[in-house]
Amino acid sequence: TGKTEKPDRLKVLSYNLRFGELASLEELAAFIKEQDPDIVALQEVDCRTYRDRAPKQHGKDFATELGFRTGMIPAYGKTIPYAGGYYGIAILSKYPLAKVERVYLPKTENGKEQRAVLVADVEYREGEYFTFASTHLDYTNTMERQEQVKKLNEVLLAKNNPVIVAGDFNARPNSKEISEGMSAWKIVSNLEPTVPASAPGSTIDYIFSYPEDKWVSVESTTYKV
Repeated sequence: TGKTEKPDRLKVLSYNLRFGELASLEELAAFIKEQDPDIVALQEVDCRTYRDRAPKQHGKDFATELGFRTGMIPAYGKTIPYAGGYYGIAILSKYPLAKVERVYLPKTENGKEQRAVLVADVEYREGEYFTFASTHLDYTNTMERQEQVKKLNEVLLAKNNPVIVAGDFNARPNSKEISEGMSAWKIVSNLEPTVPASAPGSTIDYIFSYPEDKWVSVESTTYKV
């Protein structure tokens, strides 16, 4: 509990679960637990859905079950109703969450479905906080993502705490939404390909931090199936 116990390192994991189509919740939890992260941004997280493509996951609350199986504290943000339940994003944290807010991102006539950012103030040490956000941007077009990134910046750059945002941005590093839209941020993940899982060829998943002088990237790994 002394001031000398400040964590020197924070291990962050960003993980698109693909609504559990390719692995059981036990397997997903085992992978997360094996990596031993301090905090996790999850995307494509189902809650009590009944998808034809993922029959083994019917009725399951992913965030709650993954929290239980990893021993981490879960938070869930619905983005849309889907297949009898909800589809969205989540956070798992070793540390208490002082405040959690889901903020919808812009959806225009160009967009496919509602997207959001889940934002948590994380108390990593008594009375000391950082802000952590999980997001998943529209996959259809750059104009929609540029609008969503503007909203991300509006919400997150106004925070008083140091900030990390992680997730599936559905955009390559040279895209306008990343190269210009996220230019205020430090990319702390490596830019190795992240999709598809079996033989990655494109980078669309990132971990960003702000402000630059508050964060140093020590090591970054992209996990492959």
